[in-house]
Amino acid sequence: MSVLFSPLSLRGITFKNRIAVSPMCQYSSLDGFANDWHLVHLGSRAVGGAGLVLTEAAAVSPEGRITPHDLGIWTDDHIAGLKRIVNFLTDNGAVAGIQLAHAGRKASHTRPWEGGKGISPNEPEGWQTVAPSAIAFAENGLVPAELDAEGMAKVRADFKASAIRALEAGFKVVEVHAAHGYLLHEFLSPLSNHRTDEYGGSFENRIRFVREVVQEVRSVWPAEYPLFVRVSASDWTEGGWTIDDSVQLSVLLKQDGVDLIDCSSGGNVQKAAIPVGPGYQVLFADQIKRETGLPTGAVGLITTPEQAEAILTNNQADLILLAREFLRDPYFPLHAARELGEDVTWPVQYERAKR
Repeated sequence: MSVLFSPLSLRGITFKNRIAVSPMCQYSSLDGFANDWHLVHLGSRAVGGAGLVLTEAAAVSPEGRITPHDLGIWTDDHIAGLKRIVNFLTDNGAVAGIQLAHAGRKASHTRPWEGGKGISPNEPEGWQTVAPSAIAFAENGLVPAELDAEGMAKVRADFKASAIRALEAGFKVVEVHAAHGYLLHEFLSPLSNHRTDEYGGSFENRIRFVREVVQEVRSVWPAEYPLFVRVSASDWTEGGWTIDDSVQLSVLLKQDGVDLIDCSSGGNVQKAAIPVGPGYQVLFADQIKRETGLPTGAVGLITTPEQAEAILTNNQADLILLAREFLRDPYFPLHAARELGEDVTWPVQYERAKR
Protein backbone atom coordinates (compact mmCIF):
# COMPACT_ATOMS: atom_id res chain seq x y z
CA MET A 1 0.00 0.00 0.00
CA SER A 2 1.19 3.51 -0.75
CA VAL A 3 1.82 5.73 2.27
CA LEU A 4 -0.59 8.33 0.87
CA PHE A 5 -3.46 5.86 1.20
CA SER A 6 -2.43 4.39 4.53
CA PRO A 7 -4.50 5.41 7.57
CA LEU A 8 -3.30 8.01 10.06
CA SER A 9 -4.38 7.89 13.70
CA LEU A 10 -4.15 10.88 16.02
CA ARG A 11 -5.54 10.43 19.51
CA GLY A 12 -8.87 8.61 19.05
CA ILE A 13 -9.45 9.59 15.43
CA THR A 14 -8.30 7.65 12.37
CA PHE A 15 -8.19 9.25 8.93
CA LYS A 16 -8.64 6.74 6.11
CA ASN A 17 -5.79 8.29 4.14
CA ARG A 18 -3.19 11.08 4.39
CA ILE A 19 -5.02 13.52 2.06
CA ALA A 20 -6.64 16.57 3.64
CA VAL A 21 -8.60 19.49 2.24
CA SER A 22 -6.75 22.59 3.39
CA PRO A 23 -8.80 25.56 4.65
CA MET A 24 -9.77 27.75 1.69
CA CYS A 25 -11.70 30.97 2.26
CA GLN A 26 -14.80 31.18 0.07
CA TYR A 27 -16.03 34.65 1.15
CA SER A 28 -19.57 33.47 0.49
CA SER A 29 -21.35 33.78 3.84
CA LEU A 30 -23.97 36.21 5.06
CA ASP A 31 -23.48 37.13 8.73
CA GLY A 32 -21.15 34.15 9.12
CA PHE A 33 -23.70 31.46 8.26
CA ALA A 34 -22.74 28.35 6.29
CA ASN A 35 -24.96 27.82 3.28
CA ASP A 36 -25.45 25.58 0.25
CA TRP A 37 -22.20 26.78 -1.31
CA HIS A 38 -20.23 25.52 1.69
CA LEU A 39 -22.11 22.23 1.71
CA VAL A 40 -21.35 21.55 -1.95
CA HIS A 41 -17.80 22.92 -1.84
CA LEU A 42 -16.77 20.83 1.17
CA GLY A 43 -19.07 17.90 0.49
CA SER A 44 -17.76 17.30 -3.00
CA ARG A 45 -14.24 16.85 -1.61
CA ALA A 46 -15.53 14.21 0.81
CA VAL A 47 -17.25 12.45 -2.09
CA GLY A 48 -13.91 12.76 -3.88
CA GLY A 49 -12.19 10.67 -1.22
CA ALA A 50 -10.39 13.08 1.14
CA GLY A 51 -9.58 11.62 4.54
CA LEU A 52 -9.94 14.97 6.30
CA VAL A 53 -11.94 17.99 5.21
CA LEU A 54 -11.18 21.25 7.00
CA THR A 55 -13.52 24.21 6.68
CA GLU A 56 -12.22 27.58 5.68
CA ALA A 57 -11.19 29.95 8.47
CA ALA A 58 -14.23 30.35 10.71
CA ALA A 59 -14.15 33.68 12.51
CA VAL A 60 -14.46 33.46 16.29
CA SER A 61 -15.97 36.96 16.40
CA PRO A 62 -17.50 39.41 13.91
CA GLU A 63 -14.42 41.64 14.18
CA GLY A 64 -12.23 38.61 13.48
CA ARG A 65 -13.46 38.24 9.90
CA ILE A 66 -11.22 39.02 6.94
CA THR A 67 -14.25 40.26 5.00
CA PRO A 68 -17.92 40.81 5.84
CA HIS A 69 -18.60 37.56 3.96
CA ASP A 70 -16.45 35.16 6.00
CA LEU A 71 -17.70 31.96 7.59
CA GLY A 72 -18.28 32.38 11.32
CA ILE A 73 -18.73 30.43 14.52
CA TRP A 74 -19.24 33.27 17.00
CA THR A 75 -22.88 32.51 17.84
CA ASP A 76 -24.85 29.37 18.62
CA ASP A 77 -27.04 30.21 15.64
CA HIS A 78 -24.15 29.14 13.38
CA ILE A 79 -24.15 25.57 14.71
CA ALA A 80 -27.07 24.14 12.71
CA GLY A 81 -25.64 25.05 9.30
CA LEU A 82 -22.24 23.66 10.23
CA LYS A 83 -23.76 20.46 11.62
CA ARG A 84 -25.52 19.84 8.29
CA ILE A 85 -22.11 19.94 6.58
CA VAL A 86 -20.44 17.77 9.23
CA ASN A 87 -23.12 15.12 8.82
CA PHE A 88 -22.62 15.01 5.05
CA LEU A 89 -18.83 14.81 5.34
CA THR A 90 -19.07 12.02 7.89
CA ASP A 91 -21.62 10.06 5.88
CA ASN A 92 -19.20 10.17 2.95
CA GLY A 93 -16.17 8.85 4.80
CA ALA A 94 -14.28 12.02 5.70
CA VAL A 95 -13.33 13.31 9.13
CA ALA A 96 -14.76 16.81 9.58
CA GLY A 97 -12.45 19.53 10.87
CA ILE A 98 -12.79 23.27 11.39
CA GLN A 99 -10.23 26.06 11.46
CA LEU A 100 -10.79 28.74 14.12
CA ALA A 101 -9.44 32.16 13.23
CA HIS A 102 -9.18 35.86 14.00
CA ALA A 103 -7.90 38.10 11.20
CA GLY A 104 -6.44 40.82 13.45
CA ARG A 105 -5.08 43.76 11.48
CA LYS A 106 -5.95 42.03 8.18
CA ALA A 107 -9.67 42.15 8.96
CA SER A 108 -12.35 44.46 7.50
CA HIS A 109 -11.49 44.13 3.80
CA THR A 110 -13.50 43.62 0.66
CA ARG A 111 -13.42 40.23 -1.03
CA PRO A 112 -10.46 39.47 -3.33
CA TRP A 113 -12.60 39.72 -6.47
CA GLU A 114 -13.79 43.12 -5.20
CA GLY A 115 -10.23 44.40 -4.88
CA GLY A 116 -9.35 43.27 -1.35
CA LYS A 117 -9.33 46.87 -0.10
CA GLY A 118 -9.55 47.90 3.53
CA ILE A 119 -13.00 49.02 4.70
CA SER A 120 -12.72 51.81 7.26
CA PRO A 121 -14.87 51.81 10.40
CA ASN A 122 -16.75 54.81 8.94
CA GLU A 123 -17.99 52.77 5.97
CA PRO A 124 -21.20 50.70 6.21
CA GLU A 125 -19.57 47.26 6.25
CA GLY A 126 -16.35 48.22 8.04
CA TRP A 127 -15.21 47.94 11.64
CA GLN A 128 -12.26 48.83 13.85
CA THR A 129 -9.52 46.22 13.49
CA VAL A 130 -7.34 45.08 16.40
CA ALA A 131 -3.79 43.77 16.68
CA PRO A 132 -0.95 43.35 19.19
CA SER A 133 0.37 46.76 18.09
CA ALA A 134 -1.07 49.71 16.18
CA ILE A 135 0.84 48.90 12.97
CA ALA A 136 -0.90 48.66 9.60
CA PHE A 137 -0.23 45.63 7.41
CA ALA A 138 -0.07 47.57 4.16
CA GLU A 139 1.30 50.99 3.36
CA ASN A 140 -1.56 53.45 3.86
CA GLY A 141 -3.64 50.53 5.13
CA LEU A 142 -6.02 50.34 8.07
CA VAL A 143 -4.33 51.08 11.38
CA PRO A 144 -5.48 48.61 14.03
CA ALA A 145 -6.16 49.42 17.66
CA GLU A 146 -3.69 47.84 20.07
CA LEU A 147 -5.38 45.17 22.13
CA ASP A 148 -5.54 45.86 25.85
CA ALA A 149 -5.98 43.28 28.60
CA GLU A 150 -9.76 43.30 28.26
CA GLY A 151 -9.57 42.86 24.50
CA MET A 152 -7.13 39.97 24.80
CA ALA A 153 -9.35 38.28 27.38
CA LYS A 154 -12.23 38.54 24.91
CA VAL A 155 -10.18 36.91 22.14
CA ARG A 156 -9.23 34.02 24.41
CA ALA A 157 -12.87 33.58 25.44
CA ASP A 158 -14.03 33.77 21.82
CA PHE A 159 -11.70 30.95 20.75
CA LYS A 160 -12.81 28.82 23.68
CA ALA A 161 -16.51 29.42 23.02
CA SER A 162 -16.04 28.69 19.34
CA ALA A 163 -14.35 25.38 20.12
CA ILE A 164 -17.37 24.42 22.24
CA ARG A 165 -19.66 25.26 19.32
CA ALA A 166 -17.46 23.24 16.97
CA LEU A 167 -17.89 20.26 19.25
CA GLU A 168 -21.66 20.73 19.29
CA ALA A 169 -21.65 20.83 15.49
CA GLY A 170 -19.90 17.45 15.46
CA PHE A 171 -16.39 18.32 14.28
CA LYS A 172 -13.67 15.84 15.27
CA VAL A 173 -10.65 18.06 14.52
CA VAL A 174 -10.12 21.70 15.37
CA GLU A 175 -7.26 23.80 14.01
CA VAL A 176 -6.14 27.07 15.58
CA HIS A 177 -5.03 29.50 12.86
CA ALA A 178 -1.75 31.13 13.92
CA ALA A 179 -0.43 31.81 10.41
CA HIS A 180 -0.66 34.10 7.36
CA GLY A 181 -0.35 37.39 9.20
CA TYR A 182 -3.60 37.04 11.12
CA LEU A 183 -3.95 37.92 14.79
CA LEU A 184 -2.07 35.09 16.48
CA HIS A 185 0.76 35.24 13.95
CA GLU A 186 0.92 39.00 14.54
CA PHE A 187 1.73 38.33 18.19
CA LEU A 188 4.48 35.88 17.25
CA SER A 189 6.40 38.07 14.84
CA PRO A 190 8.60 40.96 16.01
CA LEU A 191 7.70 42.71 12.75
CA SER A 192 4.10 43.15 13.88
CA ASN A 193 4.45 42.94 17.67
CA HIS A 194 6.10 46.00 19.23
CA ARG A 195 4.54 45.62 22.66
CA THR A 196 6.51 46.40 25.79
CA ASP A 197 4.41 44.37 28.23
CA GLU A 198 4.55 40.63 28.98
CA TYR A 199 3.23 39.87 25.48
CA GLY A 200 6.00 41.60 23.55
CA GLY A 201 9.75 41.76 23.21
CA SER A 202 11.32 38.40 23.98
CA PHE A 203 10.45 35.14 22.26
CA GLU A 204 8.85 33.86 25.46
CA ASN A 205 6.64 36.94 25.66
CA ARG A 206 5.61 36.95 22.00
CA ILE A 207 4.48 33.32 22.08
CA ARG A 208 2.56 33.74 25.34
CA PHE A 209 -0.77 34.76 23.81
CA VAL A 210 -0.78 31.97 21.23
CA ARG A 211 -0.14 29.40 23.95
CA GLU A 212 -2.90 30.87 26.11
CA VAL A 213 -5.38 30.60 23.24
CA VAL A 214 -4.33 27.04 22.48
CA GLN A 215 -4.62 26.09 26.16
CA GLU A 216 -8.14 27.54 26.30
CA VAL A 217 -9.18 25.53 23.25
CA ARG A 218 -7.55 22.33 24.52
CA SER A 219 -9.34 22.75 27.88
CA VAL A 220 -12.74 22.24 26.20
CA TRP A 221 -11.72 20.02 23.28
CA PRO A 222 -12.16 16.31 24.14
CA ALA A 223 -9.03 14.33 24.93
CA GLU A 224 -9.88 11.82 22.19
CA TYR A 225 -10.00 14.49 19.46
CA PRO A 226 -6.92 16.00 17.75
CA LEU A 227 -5.94 19.66 17.94
CA PHE A 228 -3.93 21.19 15.08
CA VAL A 229 -2.17 24.53 14.90
CA ARG A 230 -1.37 26.17 11.57
CA VAL A 231 1.81 28.25 11.67
CA SER A 232 3.63 30.42 9.19
CA ALA A 233 6.99 28.77 9.78
CA SER A 234 8.85 31.78 8.36
CA ASP A 235 8.10 35.42 7.60
CA TRP A 236 10.67 35.20 4.78
CA THR A 237 11.89 38.60 5.98
CA GLU A 238 14.98 39.59 7.94
CA GLY A 239 14.17 40.32 11.56
CA GLY A 240 10.92 38.37 11.41
CA TRP A 241 9.64 35.02 12.63
CA THR A 242 11.87 32.11 11.59
CA ILE A 243 11.78 28.35 11.20
CA ASP A 244 13.93 28.02 14.32
CA ASP A 245 11.32 30.04 16.23
CA SER A 246 8.65 27.71 14.86
CA VAL A 247 10.54 24.67 16.10
CA GLN A 248 10.83 26.15 19.59
CA LEU A 249 7.15 27.08 19.61
CA SER A 250 6.14 23.61 18.42
CA VAL A 251 8.00 21.98 21.31
CA LEU A 252 5.90 24.03 23.72
CA LEU A 253 2.67 23.50 21.79
CA LYS A 254 3.28 19.77 22.09
CA GLN A 255 3.26 20.25 25.87
CA ASP A 256 -0.01 22.17 25.51
CA GLY A 257 -1.72 19.20 23.87
CA VAL A 258 -1.28 20.01 20.19
CA ASP A 259 -1.20 16.94 17.96
CA LEU A 260 -0.10 18.24 14.56
CA ILE A 261 1.59 21.37 13.20
CA ASP A 262 0.18 22.50 9.85
CA CYS A 263 3.24 24.10 8.25
CA SER A 264 2.62 27.06 5.97
CA SER A 265 4.60 30.31 5.71
CA GLY A 266 4.46 34.03 4.97
CA GLY A 267 1.51 36.40 5.04
CA ASN A 268 2.69 38.85 7.68
CA VAL A 269 4.80 41.09 5.42
CA GLN A 270 3.32 42.61 2.30
CA LYS A 271 6.44 42.40 0.13
CA ALA A 272 8.22 39.33 1.49
CA ALA A 273 10.51 37.58 -1.00
CA ILE A 274 9.02 34.08 -1.05
CA PRO A 275 10.64 31.50 -3.36
CA VAL A 276 7.39 29.97 -4.56
CA GLY A 277 7.71 26.65 -6.36
CA PRO A 278 6.55 23.04 -6.15
CA GLY A 279 6.64 21.87 -2.54
CA TYR A 280 8.39 25.05 -1.42
CA GLN A 281 7.09 24.76 2.16
CA VAL A 282 7.75 21.06 2.69
CA LEU A 283 11.15 21.79 4.27
CA PHE A 284 9.34 23.44 7.19
CA ALA A 285 7.18 20.38 7.86
CA ASP A 286 10.29 18.24 7.61
CA GLN A 287 12.36 20.26 10.09
CA ILE A 288 9.59 20.63 12.65
CA LYS A 289 8.80 16.92 12.48
CA ARG A 290 12.46 15.90 12.85
CA GLU A 291 13.30 18.28 15.67
CA THR A 292 10.14 18.00 17.76
CA GLY A 293 8.73 14.54 17.12
CA LEU A 294 5.35 16.10 16.40
CA PRO A 295 3.36 15.00 13.37
CA THR A 296 3.27 17.68 10.68
CA GLY A 297 1.20 18.61 7.68
CA ALA A 298 2.82 19.68 4.43
CA VAL A 299 1.27 22.33 2.19
CA GLY A 300 2.25 24.51 -0.76
CA LEU A 301 2.02 23.67 -4.47
CA ILE A 302 1.71 19.93 -3.96
CA THR A 303 -0.07 18.94 -7.13
CA THR A 304 0.61 15.30 -8.05
CA PRO A 305 0.11 11.94 -6.35
CA GLU A 306 3.77 11.07 -6.91
CA GLN A 307 4.91 14.30 -5.23
CA ALA A 308 2.64 13.71 -2.24
CA GLU A 309 3.75 10.08 -1.95
CA ALA A 310 7.43 11.07 -2.03
CA ILE A 311 6.97 13.58 0.81
CA LEU A 312 5.41 10.90 3.00
CA THR A 313 7.82 8.15 1.95
CA ASN A 314 10.76 10.39 2.84
CA ASN A 315 9.15 10.97 6.26
CA GLN A 316 9.04 14.73 5.71
CA ALA A 317 5.43 15.00 6.89
CA ASP A 318 2.51 12.87 8.07
CA LEU A 319 -0.36 14.57 6.25
CA ILE A 320 -0.70 16.26 2.86
CA LEU A 321 -2.97 19.30 2.78
CA LEU A 322 -4.11 20.41 -0.65
CA ALA A 323 -5.84 23.66 -1.55
CA ARG A 324 -5.57 24.85 -5.14
CA GLU A 325 -5.27 21.33 -6.48
CA PHE A 326 -8.56 20.48 -4.77
CA LEU A 327 -10.14 23.51 -6.41
CA ARG A 328 -9.03 22.17 -9.76
CA ASP A 329 -9.96 18.57 -8.98
CA PRO A 330 -12.42 17.77 -6.17
CA TYR A 331 -11.80 14.07 -6.87
CA PHE A 332 -8.02 14.21 -6.54
CA PRO A 333 -7.88 11.25 -4.09
CA LEU A 334 -9.84 8.96 -6.43
CA HIS A 335 -7.62 9.89 -9.36
CA ALA A 336 -4.49 9.60 -7.21
CA ALA A 337 -5.47 6.10 -6.10
CA ARG A 338 -5.74 5.02 -9.70
CA GLU A 339 -2.32 6.47 -10.53
CA LEU A 340 -0.69 4.81 -7.51
CA GLY A 341 -2.37 1.47 -8.13
CA GLU A 342 -4.56 1.59 -5.04
CA ASP A 343 -8.00 0.00 -5.00
CA VAL A 344 -10.14 2.41 -2.98
CA THR A 345 -13.88 2.51 -2.52
CA TRP A 346 -15.72 4.91 -4.78
CA PRO A 347 -19.19 6.26 -3.97
CA VAL A 348 -21.69 3.70 -5.23
CA GLN A 349 -23.26 6.41 -7.37
CA TYR A 350 -19.93 6.82 -9.20
CA GLU A 351 -18.79 3.19 -9.22
CA ARG A 352 -19.47 2.77 -12.94
CA ALA A 353 -16.78 5.40 -13.66
CA LYS A 354 -14.13 3.56 -11.68
CA ARG A 355 -13.38 1.09 -14.47
